[in-house]
Amino acid sequence: MQSPSGPQSANILPSETPRTAQARAVDQIAALPFWLIIVLLLGVFLVYQFSTNETYVTALTRIINGISTTLFVAVVSYALAILIGLFAGLGRVSKNPIIFNLATFYVQIIRGVPILVQLLYWAFVIVPLAIVPVNGLGAWLSPVLGGGNFLMNLQSRDIDFASRCILALAFAYGGFEAETFRAGIESIGKGQMEAARSLGMTYTQAMRFVILPQAIRRVLPPLGNDLIAMLKDSSLVSALGVRDMTQEARLYAAASFRYIETYSSLAFLYLSLTLILSGFTRWIETRWKQL
Repeated sequence: MQSPSGPQSANILPSETPRTAQARAVDQIAALPFWLIIVLLLGVFLVYQFSTNETYVTALTRIINGISTTLFVAVVSYALAILIGLFAGLGRVSKNPIIFNLATFYVQIIRGVPILVQLLYWAFVIVPLAIVPVNGLGAWLSPVLGGGNFLMNLQSRDIDFASRCILALAFAYGGFEAETFRAGIESIGKGQMEAARSLGMTYTQAMRFVILPQAIRRVLPPLGNDLIAMLKDSSLVSALGVRDMTQEARLYAAASFRYIETYSSLAFLYLSLTLILSGFTRWIETRWKQL
């Protein structure tokens, strides 16, 4: 029989009862990131399948063909959304009633309509309607550009669905980014603007050199989250036949009837990309704070 000073009680303080030590151990176990353990186990299982199961390898190879389209659509759409959101956010804090109401109208429309509906609307309504004024602009500029310029001859079928989806996602997320920038700008104390104006800066200069640098620091975390959300929502372009990862998976699953292997591979790729982006955004936040 072991003495109380044996190995089993080595970590128990003299004033600590065995019940207290047991409670501490339970708390420590409960604090473990079980979600991460489960994700790692699933990842190990899928990696094993990719290395041993020919069906998983075939499905993964087929889906990877669309990864460049997924990344291109997500990155370009997000970059445009940042620009649109920044200007719309500035409009949301503008003292000009016309600019403020136009920005508010845009934000409310965007936030009230599902993104999939916006994709369909851009693809089949806005782009075809926009062709008419573009052709008219080409006719007006024909003395300069020539009678057969590309603006006059542009047709709806000349704009592929990938480009239409990029525009739709950019304007959709631009509405969300506008509110993010608005919240960041309004979080800066009014004294900052008053101090900048007292130094002789114009409103534009004060916003550019004083307010926005501080606001961007504060909105970096939600902007990073929106980048990850954009990557996931880019899968909606498959509804219009764009050959991204989701569309490649749908086509392969429909032809092979290997639904488990195909959609497990698809989920694994999206999860891997989002985890990489999460680490990248955290690194950007850390570096930005050090500046």
